[in-house]
Amino acid sequence: MTGSSVLARPPAARTGRAPAPGRPDRRPAQRSRLRRRNVWIYAFLLPTFVLYGMYTLYPMLASYWYSLVEWNGFTSDQRFVGIANYQAVLADPMFWSAVRITLVFMLIVTPLRVLGAFLLAIVLNSPKLPFSAFFRTMYFLPVVTTTAIVGVVMRFVLDPASGPLSVVSQALGLGPVDLLGSSGTALVTAALIYVWKFFGITLIYWLAALQTVPRDLYEAARIDGANAVQTFRHITLPLLIPFLLIITVLTVEDCFHAFDLMQTMTAGGPFFSTEIIEIYIYRYAFAATIPQLGFASAAAVLFGLLVLVVVGIQLWLTMLARRSRARA
Repeated sequence: MTGSSVLARPPAARTGRAPAPGRPDRRPAQRSRLRRRNVWIYAFLLPTFVLYGMYTLYPMLASYWYSLVEWNGFTSDQRFVGIANYQAVLADPMFWSAVRITLVFMLIVTPLRVLGAFLLAIVLNSPKLPFSAFFRTMYFLPVVTTTAIVGVVMRFVLDPASGPLSVVSQALGLGPVDLLGSSGTALVTAALIYVWKFFGITLIYWLAALQTVPRDLYEAARIDGANAVQTFRHITLPLLIPFLLIITVLTVEDCFHAFDLMQTMTAGGPFFSTEIIEIYIYRYAFAATIPQLGFASAAAVLFGLLVLVVVGIQLWLTMLARRSRARA
């Protein structure tokens, strides 16, 4: 029997199921109801698609075009300059300084968030710990606070003239403390505040990962006489290694988006010591007397490539770790 003859048969013959004698075929009505339901689903998703396209996809794609033109953002005159903006960005020493500061910021934040949250999650996951739900909530509260507000409040707290920290320091005879006003301590201080602000997210990741470890394994280990250290080393840690890789990738990617906190606290100062790449882009695109949107867009595109490279290296190391474990 040829394919055309098969397609020519009625639906009941193709499926091998015919409606019972005396009963109507309800499948067309069911299909109609499914189509009407799908129409409503797409109707409710349409605003999300429109807003995502307007405020995410379009600016992302437009930045590639703007990186190839010379444009101040105020007029409609856009002069095509090709890769000249990229050459100017790569030749700017301040860009490479911003790259270095961004990477240093990432290297400070990532271990503290990943390892610190991991150790705390083990403590909070213990069934013997009283008020564990209260402590989890307290650690997660800074996450739901607006980041810009956190930056403004922290700038007041660390103010060397009238901030609470400086007042306590002077009362102890240590003199005023200006952690955000010194180029040697501003980046580390901002990184520690960033860790405190988003520590709860990493903590939730680890708590969710710990819930995946079967309790039967812990009970079997106790029956075999294993202590807490042996249980952690031979059961908990091996099962959490895949989650470690995923959480590290998410944390590293999150470290590249600290603009709102850094802008409200230091605005890149003092002496550009906290100018991460996002503030560098903002300075040329919006804070300059004559905005250079083409130059800033080229820097943004290079910043995106940097994020892809860092994440790609992490994924490559993840694949190597998996292969080494498989061979072992």
